[in-house]
Amino acid sequence: MAVRNAAELPNSGSTATTPDGSFIRNEHVQALPAKLELRPADSVVEELWLWPSVNMPPAPTRRMVPKDRFGHFFGSLKVQPYYDPAARGPGSHTIRTLAWNPTGSLIATGSVDRTLRIWNPERTHVKYSTELRGHSAGIEKVAFNPVKESELASCSSDSTVRFWDVRTKTCISRVDVGGEAFTMTWAADGSVVLVGRKDDTLIPISVESPSTPTLQIATGTSAPTSTFKALTSHQQSVQTNAATFSHSFNTSDLDLFLTTGDGTVNVVSYPSFAPLYTIHAHTSACLSIALSPTSRYLAVGGSDALISLWDTTDWFCKRTVSSANGGAVRGVSWSWDGRFIVGACDEPGCGGSGLEIFHAETGESVYTIPTGGGLGANSGVNGITGSTSGSGAAVGVPAVAWHPSRYWLAYSVTADGMGSNSGGGLRIVGAGSSAPL
Repeated sequence: MAVRNAAELPNSGSTATTPDGSFIRNEHVQALPAKLELRPADSVVEELWLWPSVNMPPAPTRRMVPKDRFGHFFGSLKVQPYYDPAARGPGSHTIRTLAWNPTGSLIATGSVDRTLRIWNPERTHVKYSTELRGHSAGIEKVAFNPVKESELASCSSDSTVRFWDVRTKTCISRVDVGGEAFTMTWAADGSVVLVGRKDDTLIPISVESPSTPTLQIATGTSAPTSTFKALTSHQQSVQTNAATFSHSFNTSDLDLFLTTGDGTVNVVSYPSFAPLYTIHAHTSACLSIALSPTSRYLAVGGSDALISLWDTTDWFCKRTVSSANGGAVRGVSWSWDGRFIVGACDEPGCGGSGLEIFHAETGESVYTIPTGGGLGANSGVNGITGSTSGSGAAVGVPAVAWHPSRYWLAYSVTADGMGSNSGGGLRIVGAGSSAPL
């Protein structure tokens, strides 16, 4: 594990603010509007109310676990392996994308072999899961509508985005995006999903839901009445790898963060796509991105094996963190309270000594999840990895996703070289545990 403070980064410089306080500028960031709403730092907040989304039950108040006790707490949680016979062999069934629904009652997985599955985290056998069929090529990304617990979007290299009602197991809409789709992100209010193609074209898809659903008399259920429409596409001038929106519900004025192959994060205004500013984040390609739930930090994963953490109050790089085994960071995920972060790396061997969890405020590695050998054991505490004996495998972790309101962590494992009794697939730390947090 490596940590670098902002003071150790080259050319850290100073920050200048315009007289009216509306813009910030420093040598990492150009013409940055200082407008993000921030919540208190984690040293002040002890409880966080998780606001409910539209038409969903209220989320509970959760108590935060202090950093110094997190390792012992997390080490007491079970690691649940999810049994899918297709995942026992190497390669063909690699789960490359994970997504929780907004309430955390379901998790979706998408695989290279075009398998799209919905799992109940409390039931580990594949017979309790639901397979959604329709894509003709590998699943690149899955994401639930943030305000509808049963509406899932999936994109594939078959050039389509499909929208699913997971309650009825049906595809409610199919949108052809004209090329191989590989990345996708929702706006916070669920009114638009942005899809990225491999030719660096971005396609917004509008989602319009009538206030009064249509009732199907024969079944007594509500018919799918949402309309999904591809809007004007936007060709990017640079390789564009991932995207995320700011957390505002005002979709007429959103910030959209785009990671690029030249090491920058381009920030544009949505829906105009007018350029706002550029963050010079890494010395090599930026591959993944996530804004913390509190909007305090923007995390950027790079091909240089680093996760850079950008403080949104002044847009300086607070620090970088990296796992001991390195590898390109192809995914990043924040815990529900915005205090802990984890990265995904699909390169064989990068998960061999475990999956590290970092505390954002200090950069400390607070826990390492064993990813090889005895997959049912969770015994690493305070950065010390539990036993991985008997592995001998080149382990990768292609996808990670924190639960939206609990200290549960889902991740996928590739297991090339493992015996038939170990295999890759889905793992969830915390599911089935009695711990209330």
